[in-house]
This record gives sequence, structure tokens and C-alpha cells, in this order.
Amino acid sequence: MNIRPGTPADARLIAELIGSFQSMLTPDPSGAGAEEYLASVSEQAERQYLESPRYSYLIAEAEGNVIGFIAIRDMTHLFHLFVASEHQRKGVARALWRKARDHALDVLGVSEVTVNSSMNAVPTYKSFGFMPVGAEVEAHGIAFLPMRVEF
Repeated sequence: MNIRPGTPADARLIAELIGSFQSMLTPDPSGAGAEEYLASVSEQAERQYLESPRYSYLIAEAEGNVIGFIAIRDMTHLFHLFVASEHQRKGVARALWRKARDHALDVLGVSEVTVNSSMNAVPTYKSFGFMPVGAEVEAHGIAFLPMRVEF
């Protein structure tokens, strides 16, 4: 596995990977009611994030294929973390998180990172040291749990 910085050219593959999880992230598998969320993870939106200095993306590749990615906003908020289904439970998410965390901690001196975890990802984030900081929230057609990790 190779981990490299994301570029705007990755927008389509990132949007497709996120889209592969839509039925798990939106209450209605068709995406009805989650239009605002879906627009925020479209190819166009991802390209804009990738072009913005506020976002830092790392891409995990294996055999030339994108198998996962992490995006950090303002080096303090874990914005996205997705790993292709067939590559889950193989350490990809943990490797992406460690690389992003180490950069935030060692290079930028960040003392905490937040995440709005999808409900199915809460155990993964807990294994990374994140703890809930509030109740489950429903907004923009998705449900999430606000979490934070301190260093």
C-alpha cells in the first residue's frame, strides 16, 4: 500500500468511493432527504475541497487503485475517512489516520482533532482514541456522533 497526497485529479474516484457507502449513510437508500449531504460529497465539491488550502487529503493506493482516503479540514477536523469495502479491516484506515495525526501533531502542534462520525464508524474512531462529545445529531439527511481525540 502506498499513501500519497491527494490532488484535484482524485475528485472523481473520491466521490465514487463515498458514493459506494450512500445506502449506509443516508436513512433512505435512494438518498431522498439527503440532497444537501450528497451535494457536499459530489465530484465537484470534492474537487473544490482538494483545491482549497483548508483541506489536506491523503490517498491510499494498492496496485494502482485508490482503496481509501482521509481528509482533514484546518488540520483540526477529520472531514472524511473512507476505505473501500473489500479493503476494510486490513489496517488501511489506521494507516491513513496515523499519517494524518502525526502530521497534525508533529508538524503543526495540534492538540486535538474532532470528527462527526457516521454511526457505523463509531467503533473505529473509538479504537483511534476518539471519545463522544455530544449526542447523535441528524442534519442534512445523515446521522452522526460528534467525537474528539486529544493528544
